Amino acid sequence: MKKFLNKAKDFGQQQVQQRQGNKQQPMASQPDGQNRIQPPTKQDVDRYRYHHGTNIGTLFILEKWLTGSVFPDNANGSAELAAAQGWVKQEGLDKARQRFETHWREYVSDADMDWLRDVAKCTSVRLPIGWFTLGPDWCKGTAFKDVAGVYQNAWPAVKDLVARLNQRGIATLIDLHGLPGGANSQEHSGTNSGKTEFWSSSSDQDIATHALCHIATETRNMDGVLGLQLVNESEANAKGMYDWYTRVVNEISRVDPTLPLYISDAWDFSQCINWTLSHNNATAQTNPIVIDTHLYWAFSDADKAKTPQQITGEASNSLNALDNKDGSVLDRGAVQAVVGEYSCVLTEDSWAKSAGTPKDQLVHGFGNAESSRFQSRAGGSFFWTYRMDWMEGGEWGFKQMTKAGAITPPVGLTLSVQDVQSRISHAQQGQQSARTQAISQHCQYWDHNHPGQYEHWRFEQGWDVGFSDAMVFFRMRRQRSLNGGDRIGMLELWVLKRLRESGMGGKFVWEFEQGVRKGVADYYQLAGI
Repeated sequence: MKKFLNKAKDFGQQQVQQRQGNKQQPMASQPDGQNRIQPPTKQDVDRYRYHHGTNIGTLFILEKWLTGSVFPDNANGSAELAAAQGWVKQEGLDKARQRFETHWREYVSDADMDWLRDVAKCTSVRLPIGWFTLGPDWCKGTAFKDVAGVYQNAWPAVKDLVARLNQRGIATLIDLHGLPGGANSQEHSGTNSGKTEFWSSSSDQDIATHALCHIATETRNMDGVLGLQLVNESEANAKGMYDWYTRVVNEISRVDPTLPLYISDAWDFSQCINWTLSHNNATAQTNPIVIDTHLYWAFSDADKAKTPQQITGEASNSLNALDNKDGSVLDRGAVQAVVGEYSCVLTEDSWAKSAGTPKDQLVHGFGNAESSRFQSRAGGSFFWTYRMDWMEGGEWGFKQMTKAGAITPPVGLTLSVQDVQSRISHAQQGQQSARTQAISQHCQYWDHNHPGQYEHWRFEQGWDVGFSDAMVFFRMRRQRSLNGGDRIGMLELWVLKRLRESGMGGKFVWEFEQGVRKGVADYYQLAGI
C-alpha cells in the first residue's frame, strides 16, 4: 500500500504540474456529449491488442535475395519489376501471369499459417504489397505499365490470403511497401531504378494517395485487417513527407476514420513521435496514427564496431524516445509505435568480438532482449521475415529464431484455454475489492493532497470501462476456440479511442482517462499477466 501511495503521489504531482503548465486544456470548454462506448468487438481486438507477428515475406513484392526461385535467368535486376519483365519476355503475358498467381496462392501454405498460429503464437502478420498489386489500372503511367496484365488477379489474391489468415485468428497489416517512383532507392520499392522520386513527384503521390483510399474502401467490410501502412521505410529527411501524410490521413478519414494508419518514421523516431502526438488528440475524429520504426543492428559501420553484448544491451533499452511521451493522452496526445521490421542478424565484425561466447548463445540472448523490450514498450513487433527460399532462414528467419527460442511470444498467448478461464474467474472474483481500493486511493490522494472540487465519478466510470475492456480482450481468443489470451498492446490508442467515445467534456475528463488506465492495470494484476 505504501509503495502504491508513493507512486500515486509522484503521479499526482506530475499531473498538477502538467495541468498548471498546460494552457491548452483539451475538451475543457466542451460539455458532456453522448457516450458511445460499447464492448470491444473482434475487430477492436484485432486492431488494438499486442501484435506478435512477422512479415510474411516477398509474396506480393519480390526481392531476389529472398525468393530467387521466382526470377527467370534473364532477369535484368533483383526487384519485382525485373522478375515480371523477365517472365513476360521469356514466356508471354498469360504464362507469366499464371506463374505469379501460383506463387501468390502456394508460396505461403495452409501449413505455414497453421504453424504461425499454433507454434509461433502469432496474432498478426505484416503483408508487404506494391501499388501495382491493386491491378492493371493502377500500373498505368508507371514503370509497371508494360507488365500490367500480370497483376490482373493480384488484389483478389491479397484478399484471399487475408481471409485464410483470419480463419486462424491472425490479423493482417496491409503494408503499401512499394510506392511509384520509390519512397527510397532500394529494390523493395519495386524497381531497380536506384532513385527516390516519389517525394518530388505530385503525380506519383496522387497515385499512392488514391491507392491507399482504394484499399481503405476495400477493407471497410473485410474481416481481419488490423491497419493500413502508408509507406515502408521513407527516405531519411524526405522533403514534404509529413505534408503528404497529412493529406492522406485527411482523405482516408473521409472513407473510414476508424482504420489505424501506420506511418514510417523515416529513421527519425523522435521527430515522428512529436508529429504523431499532434495528430492523435482527444478532440479530433481522424484515423489513429501508429509509428512504424525499424530496428536493425547489421548495416552501419558504428554497429560493426560493437560487440554482440553491447548490441544486446542497446536492444534492451531501445524505444526510449517514448519515455515521458505517453501516459496522458489529454495532456500530450497519444503516441503508439510498433517495430515493423527487426531480425537477429549482426555483422560478422560484431560476431567476431564475442570474446569466446558461442554464437548460438549470443543469438538467443539478443532475440530475447528484443522480444522482452518490444513487448513492454511497443504496441507490436513484426520479424523480418517468415518466408524465403532458404528456409528456415538463419537469423533472418522467423521460423528458425522462434524454434531456437530466441524470439518469444507474450506469456498470455502461451496459456491453455483452461488456464485463461481460470485467470478470468480469479479476476472476476477480485474485481469489486480492486475497484473499491482503486477509487478510495484515487479520491484520498486528490482530496487530501490537493483539496478542491473534483468529479471522481469519472474515475469510477473509467475504471469500469478499463477493467471490462481488458477482460474482453483477454477472453476473445477463447471465444474463437484459440489458446491464449490477448493484452491491450496498443494501450495509448485504445485510451484515445475510449476518450473520444466517452463524449466527456470539462476539465475533469483526466479522471476518466486515469480510471481507464487503472482498470486495465488492475485486471492484468488479478489475471497474473
